[in-house]
Amino acid sequence: ISLFFVILGIFYSKNFLDLNNYLLANRSVKTISLTMSLVASALGTWILFGPASAATWGGIGAVIGYALGTAAPFFFLIYLGKTFRTKYPQAKTLIEVINLHFGNKLYKFIFLLSIFYMIIFLIAEVTAVSLLVKYLSGNDLWITSLIVLLCSMIYTLYGGLRISIFTDKIQFIFFAFILLLTFLYLFSIQPNHFNFNFIKQNKPELLSLNYINNFTAGLTFFIAVSATNLFHQGNWQRVYAAQNNETLTNSLILSFLIVTPIVFIIGFAGLVAISQNANINADLAFFYLILQKQNLYISYMLIFLSISLAVSSIDTIINAISSLIIVDAKKVINSKLNSIKLSNTIVFVLCIITFIVSSKGLSILYLFLLADLLCCSAVICVFYGFYRKNIDTKQVIFSIIIGLFGGLLFFPSPNFTQSLLVGLIFPKKYFPTFMTESLLFISFLVATFLPAFILKVKRIF
Repeated sequence: ISLFFVILGIFYSKNFLDLNNYLLANRSVKTISLTMSLVASALGTWILFGPASAATWGGIGAVIGYALGTAAPFFFLIYLGKTFRTKYPQAKTLIEVINLHFGNKLYKFIFLLSIFYMIIFLIAEVTAVSLLVKYLSGNDLWITSLIVLLCSMIYTLYGGLRISIFTDKIQFIFFAFILLLTFLYLFSIQPNHFNFNFIKQNKPELLSLNYINNFTAGLTFFIAVSATNLFHQGNWQRVYAAQNNETLTNSLILSFLIVTPIVFIIGFAGLVAISQNANINADLAFFYLILQKQNLYISYMLIFLSISLAVSSIDTIINAISSLIIVDAKKVINSKLNSIKLSNTIVFVLCIITFIVSSKGLSILYLFLLADLLCCSAVICVFYGFYRKNIDTKQVIFSIIIGLFGGLLFFPSPNFTQSLLVGLIFPKKYFPTFMTESLLFISFLVATFLPAFILKVKRIF
């Protein structure tokens, strides 16, 4: 499957090998192509793990928060995208816009933060597809990781955004068709269970207004996922690649309408799965339901689905990192290499790191949450700063660092039972029950809003 996309992509992009096509697809992408690409980029293999996993402990709130958090950036980008395209029409990346507006210091900081975030995103995505293939076939993690990474890297570094958008369209058709069949099959084998009544009978707290996790998890995932996607260079490339503002608006609205129900249904499957079996592996909740009949053809479908989802997301991240380095790295890194060679070298090194870490099989949801925390610490200060004159960039950087540090103090351990501050530095008994049971929520609340508070206080004084 991966080789199919390599051959298809390279064959298609032979006539589009100039830098403008590599970075922005010649700023000529139309509504349907842009919609398919935005959806394919937003939905990786992680959607088969994350929403269902979060639902098993976060209830209906986590399902709604995850669905809206994944899709909400499309609405934010309608306003921000049109504004940036008007104010900075020749820009190619968000980092470039930050440099034009804020200057060099914040630019370097956000450049490094964006690269680090996208590396974690890449590791999580490759880990997700490797775990799924291992679960279905028994393949070692490193085999899937190597094949998917190598194939995605080959065709993406060859053709850039133009090839990424083209393969996104093919991948969209693949996974949209397979997802539809999968959902229909799921409804057919779970006719009496895939509803709110079944969950209410077996796990009523997951739907209860009195279950605090419904609120905290919902808000956490909404803040985390929506803030993160605003720093995804792949989204900003597509904002600037749109043919015009009308195309951009229509594509973003359509993408919102497609993504929301997909993530919601998969998240809802997690509620059903935990209602059937309280001891399931949370990361595999969706697969617990879909593979109950042990249907070999469904397993084949899931392989096609997972590879299509993974490659569409991975090529977006690789191209996003590559374009970021080509456009912006020379201002941060001193190198004698030209921009394209420097980009290819750095991407290759990052893919080796991704290969090594993804072969360890770490928690996908946990990796995504860590990446989300980084972006949450910067989102308000950076985007608020675009609408303030004479903002002090040193104060912005200081606020972001303090917010990130504060968030990390409360960020829970992989088993979500304690954090650096709560349980390690100080015993849990010194903290109220709400705090000890809502570490993830508090960590994102602190990381997101503490920087804005510090910035506001400094402006007053």
